[in-house]
Amino acid sequence: MRWRKLRRSANVEDRRGQRAAGSRAAGARLPLGGGIGLILLLIVAFFIGGPEMVLNLLGGANDQSGPGSVPVQADGAPAGAGRSAATDEEMAFVAAVLGSTEDVWSAVFQNSGTRYAPPVLVVFEDSVDSACGFATAATGPFYCPADRKLYLDLGFFMDLARMGGPGDFAQAYVIGHEVGHHVQTLVGTAADVRARQARAGDAARANRLQVAMELQADCYAGVWAHHANRMHEHALLEAGDVEEGLAAAAAIGDDRLQRSAGRHVVPETFTHGASADRQRWLRIGLETGDPEACNTFRTLTGSEQR
Repeated sequence: MRWRKLRRSANVEDRRGQRAAGSRAAGARLPLGGGIGLILLLIVAFFIGGPEMVLNLLGGANDQSGPGSVPVQADGAPAGAGRSAATDEEMAFVAAVLGSTEDVWSAVFQNSGTRYAPPVLVVFEDSVDSACGFATAATGPFYCPADRKLYLDLGFFMDLARMGGPGDFAQAYVIGHEVGHHVQTLVGTAADVRARQARAGDAARANRLQVAMELQADCYAGVWAHHANRMHEHALLEAGDVEEGLAAAAAIGDDRLQRSAGRHVVPETFTHGASADRQRWLRIGLETGDPEACNTFRTLTGSEQR
């Protein structure tokens, strides 16, 4: 992936080395778009507490209440001394990918007559406090709609590689997916889905809506890559990059994670989508570059998204 000449985003907040409070404020909720850890948490919740516990967790995952944001760094460079060269490289990569998503989505929103307000990406180590509450690295990358920030522990990329999703475009896909959740918040999809989940009445239906949200974010990640690949003098994507992204999408499919956890595959408990579905929607975004092609709600729930 040819990322080194991409514009670096100024919306990267470096919290590495900072100590999180370690407690969840009253009324705080789980974040939206949580990764591997959240999926496994929901699996465990189903087998311990049944659908009601899962539904409670899903309801929390979509809350937007909470305090406002904090100031961000002026640039995407890592703060403080003693950072390794490898970590500096990772921070530069994150800032470059985020900058590219800003450029693409700003153009997409402008074409539709609206303005794109970019999110902040918080890089942390081990644990972090957000407007959605306290989270550990085990949650995986997540987007908090309450403060409109993305949260990422860089160690997740090593976990992703071990699970079968190595490579720089696999990592970029993860960032693009979380930015996709931000797009959903800006256009009102996230609020609409939360309202529909509240009226769902059962965990299985709420889960289907959550899966549709996650698959749409996968598709939006593909939309970003489609346009980013055409925005620059040299194509962003190199040979093998698309395969890396598809491998990452498969690695974090609910069915594969449930098998890895030693469980039977239970589609009713899916919250992010099966591996094949995640790959399919990422590919749709990559091939079309059209956000309108990402209506996963019509496909999965039999109804229009809005």
